[in-house]
Formats: sequence, structure tokens, C-alpha cells
Amino acid sequence: MLESQNNNFVMYDEEFQRISAVIEKLLRESNAKVIFLVDKNGQLIAGCGETENLDTTSLASLTAGNIAATGGLAKLIGEKEFSILFHEGEKDNIHISIIAQRVILVVIFDHRSSLGLVRLRVKKASDELAGIFEDLAVKAAEVEKAGNVDSPFAEITDDDIDNLFS
Repeated sequence: MLESQNNNFVMYDEEFQRISAVIEKLLRESNAKVIFLVDKNGQLIAGCGETENLDTTSLASLTAGNIAATGGLAKLIGEKEFSILFHEGEKDNIHISIIAQRVILVVIFDHRSSLGLVRLRVKKASDELAGIFEDLAVKAAEVEKAGNVDSPFAEITDDDIDNLFS
């Protein structure tokens, strides 16, 4: 179980596996080099592809910063946000999209693919990922409603901790 820094969602292994399967399929079907899923705080959630020569921590953080900056631009012109960003380079391109207003999907691709193919495949993967994050929100609400009784720490008191260290 992985908890997001901003406590907006908790990542369970089942959903993480589903997310990994979706982004790996997107990597294959879009002929991309790298795919990342990042939360809006810049924390890397999942990634696949040719990541060996990339500083994934910086990429995740800068992507979130990019989304925040373009969000500011959007507000200045009366938009809620820009849900898709595209950066074209000499060798590599980056397609960035916001999924379910919760996470950021980053696709890095080169001449082996095209913007049209990436956009088409991202649309399908976005719908699948949005469904997974909706399932996560429902599961988190159910756990919160149940009072998180499954936690092995639920019955530990401050007195128990004091007794342990005295």
C-alpha cells in the first residue's frame, strides 16, 4: 500500500498492478520510449520503458511544475486547466495529460511513433486509468468509513508506546 503525499489517495497493490498493465500496454501500442504516471505533487507513481538514462525523480517533479505553471496560464485566460500539453524536440517529444484531475500521464516518444498515434492510444489508456483511480477513491472511502480496522496499529495506544521505550 502506497499513500500519496497529499493524502488524496492510497495506492493498493491490486490497483498498482492494474495501472502498470495499462501503461505497459500504452508503451507497446504507441511505440513510445518511456511512460510515467506522476501525482500532482511530483511524486512518481509508476513508470515503464527506457528509463535507465533518465533522472526519473527530476522528470516527475518538473512535470508537476509544468502542469502547475500551465494551470496558472489557463486561469489567466479563463480556463480551468490545460488537460493536454505537448513539447516537441529535435529527437524526442513529450505528451503530457491530466488523468481524472488527479494524476499526470507522461509519454516520451521519438520518430518511431507520431503525435496522432500517441494521442489516440493515450485517450484509451486515460479512460482505463480514470476508472482505476475511481476504484481507488471508492476503496479509500470504504476503508475510511470502516475506521481502518484492518490496520495492525489500530489498537496501539500512547501508553503502549511509552511502555515499550521505558
